[in-house]
Amino acid sequence: MRALTWHGKRDVRVDTHPDPIIKDPTDTIIKVTSTGLCGSDLHLYEVLGPFLTEGDILGHEPMGIVEEIGSAVTDLAVGDRVVIPFNVSCGDCFMCGQGLHSQCETTQVREQGMGAALFGYTKLYGGVPGGQAEYLRVPFADKLPIKVPKGPADDRFLFLSDVLPTAWQGVEYAAVPPGGTLAIIGLGPIGDMCARIAQHRGVERVIGIDLVDERLARAAARGVHTLDLRDHHGDLADAVREVTNGRGADSVIDAVGMEAHGAPVASLAQRAVGLLPDSAAEKIMRRAGVDRLEALRLAIDIVRRGGTISLVGVYGGMADPLPMLTLFDKQIQVRMGQANVHRWVPDLLPLLTDDDPLGVDTFATHKIALADAPEAYGMFQRKENGAIKVVFTP
Repeated sequence: MRALTWHGKRDVRVDTHPDPIIKDPTDTIIKVTSTGLCGSDLHLYEVLGPFLTEGDILGHEPMGIVEEIGSAVTDLAVGDRVVIPFNVSCGDCFMCGQGLHSQCETTQVREQGMGAALFGYTKLYGGVPGGQAEYLRVPFADKLPIKVPKGPADDRFLFLSDVLPTAWQGVEYAAVPPGGTLAIIGLGPIGDMCARIAQHRGVERVIGIDLVDERLARAAARGVHTLDLRDHHGDLADAVREVTNGRGADSVIDAVGMEAHGAPVASLAQRAVGLLPDSAAEKIMRRAGVDRLEALRLAIDIVRRGGTISLVGVYGGMADPLPMLTLFDKQIQVRMGQANVHRWVPDLLPLLTDDDPLGVDTFATHKIALADAPEAYGMFQRKENGAIKVVFTP
């Protein structure tokens, strides 16, 4: 099969790999029909190389058709249409029973001290082959795949793999009070969908913050009050307070994460680590890795006292200097974590109808053949050609 693989920093290629096979009687093999390019894939493209091995298959937002099932599978049949969550969860353990599928006790990567395994996301998360490929082996076939109806185009359901549950959890964790204001930092795919979900759930005022014209325009077209970072050098908090009775936003979602703009020292540190041999770089990142915290610092600045910050952007630093005095003094609540996909599916599936209240049918801005994925990674990272959400078709 053809699959998108990692070969080094900013070097991904479409290579030929052996087709996946059934290894356990509870496995299934799917033929991938669509697979998304996620902002967190860019962390692999740029920062997390020390935790990858050349030839690793990337991607964690796939859907497709069941091609083969293991002998113990009873709830799936060949020909079923399924979406595959990005976290690999068994559905039966204590954590899954608590709705914490991202902490699944069956797939926790204990040797790395991490939570549940993820498709296509470094040895930190199990080194599981990813879904930017023609075929994918999926374990726990009776529990993990999400069966969806045949008929509508893939875009109707594809984003159940990551974007929709991540955004839903982000809004849930933000705990916006009735009549409150939600500020979202970063209007990429996750931030954009957070805004849509917040509006659907009745949040009265949503403020979207970004510095990319296409993202700002797309959010504004759906009624989001947008603020362009380029117009607010050092006074963004004042601009937020101006529209929130001088207090700041009740809740803030950081949808940016570790590679935020505006943190030159951390950026330099990340680049310096990238120049080291992988073995040395891995040790440094495990013990002294730092993120670019500009987005998080901004969230702390613009949230009101007693407010809530929800982190959905991925962070990976182990030695990040946080303003603990400010967090404590402002009595800020912070919630974060990988999305627990299956926990939110019952809330989301009823919204994926012809009425399309969240706009999923037109959410992707670019449909690109898997063969052209390497160029798409570069385009997406550079935010060129209006690329907000990219979907590959194998």
